[in-house]
Amino acid sequence: MSTQVPETETETETEAETEVEHGEPLAPAQQERMRKKAEGRAEREERAKQEAEERANAEDDTYHLKVFRFDPEVEGKQEPRFDDFHVPYKKGMTVLDALIYARDTFDSSLTFRHSCRQAICGSDALFVNGSQRLGCKTQLSDLDEPVRVEPLPHADVEKDLVVDMEHFYDQMESVEPYFDADELPDGELEEQRQTRENREKVKMSTRCIWCGACMSSCNIAAGNNEYLGPAAINKAYRFAMDEREGEDRKQHRLNILEQENGVWRCQTQFSCTEVCPKDIPLTEHIQELKREAVKSNLKFW
Repeated sequence: MSTQVPETETETETEAETEVEHGEPLAPAQQERMRKKAEGRAEREERAKQEAEERANAEDDTYHLKVFRFDPEVEGKQEPRFDDFHVPYKKGMTVLDALIYARDTFDSSLTFRHSCRQAICGSDALFVNGSQRLGCKTQLSDLDEPVRVEPLPHADVEKDLVVDMEHFYDQMESVEPYFDADELPDGELEEQRQTRENREKVKMSTRCIWCGACMSSCNIAAGNNEYLGPAAINKAYRFAMDEREGEDRKQHRLNILEQENGVWRCQTQFSCTEVCPKDIPLTEHIQELKREAVKSNLKFW
């Protein structure tokens, strides 16, 4: 549909026609009113033209999503496949927004995890256009079409975009991810203080939201199911480097990390660091724990 509008009469043309009609020149005040009237009409027509163009563009501005589908419990859907969804785009729309629209509008059986929609819960980690990302943090406008949405690799698929996270949680639990000081304060209200420098040291490691993106991207974890993985090692780093726990607990954690499938399995590929949605320097933390392990072993020589 054409959005062109007739050209607006110029001020000179309007005044000339008015003067001809009345047979005499217009008063200055009337000329000013006529000029403003013509300008207002031109502005309205230009605004209408812009709005028409925006509506026309909005009708055509959709994003093409290719979404992985799999349902082991429904006959006919047990074979993995990709379904196509064409979602109307709105400014600021994320991959998660598009998935929610597709589910609510086209197919209510489309299954995926999400909760806070603010990159805090970590539940909507996905494999988007070949990279691990949070659905709620990834802008559609930053992606090439078609947008290919898949479940996290290296994990068993439960249904559609939902994967089994039990193994990931088991690995996290194995490093004892909780604060356990050697000594507790004597007084009930006495504080267990931490220096500013030590807080800065462990600050980045505390940002982990357990999304599993790093574990999914790790080539070592993909081939070795016993490897602790970057998320679990980072969680161990957070407490091993906390000065309030004391040397005994630090040594205990290093013993856990020094096992056959601990820190020494990391091959420093930086894939985990690249995909972390919280920009945690995971590879650097793992290398620092390696150095701490070496120093700990040298004490006995």
